[in-house]
Parts: sequence; structure tokens; C-alpha cells
Amino acid sequence: MRSIAKTVGVTRKDRPDAPPKYSGRLGKDPGLSQAAVIQAITLNAAYELHEERDIGSLEVGKLADLIVLDRDVATIPPERIAGTKVLRTVVGGRVVYEEGGLQK
Repeated sequence: MRSIAKTVGVTRKDRPDAPPKYSGRLGKDPGLSQAAVIQAITLNAAYELHEERDIGSLEVGKLADLIVLDRDVATIPPERIAGTKVLRTVVGGRVVYEEGGLQK
């Protein structure tokens, strides 16, 4: 997973290595706070899917597919978000990706 959704939500810019035609700021709208973007891609997305009872937050009784990142995207400077790497992905209680390759 790339952190581009979070990057664009906060900085209103594409990733630093984006092709020239996609570089620059996306309009004059201000970006959201990092906390607001995290909520949008977790809790709010679950609500829109009518799945908030099962997904969207880490709570007892909810499904917990998750990723482990190499940095805390809630607290780093916004310009560093795009460089975030996924170290591990867990789906259905199984590790399906670990840095270095897919798991079998």
C-alpha cells in the first residue's frame, strides 16, 4: 500500500516522484490534518460502506486487517508521508506480506 491517499489529503500534492504532468498542488483548497485524513480512510470509509460495526477501527469483536508501517504517519512532517513503507500486512489473521516479498 502506498501512502499517496494520505499524502494528497494532507499536502494536496502528488508524491515527489510523480510524472511532471501530475506534479504541483491540486487547487487552492487547504489540506486536512493528518488525524482527519487517517479518520477519513478508516472510520469514515467503513461508515460509507455500512461496515462500521465490523471494520474501520481496532476494537474487540471487529475484523482487524492491518498494516505495519516504518514510521508514525500521524506525527511525521507531511512532506515525509510519501516515503512511508509497508513492513507487514495482516489479512484475516494471516501475514500476507512482509518486507522483502509476499508470504505463502
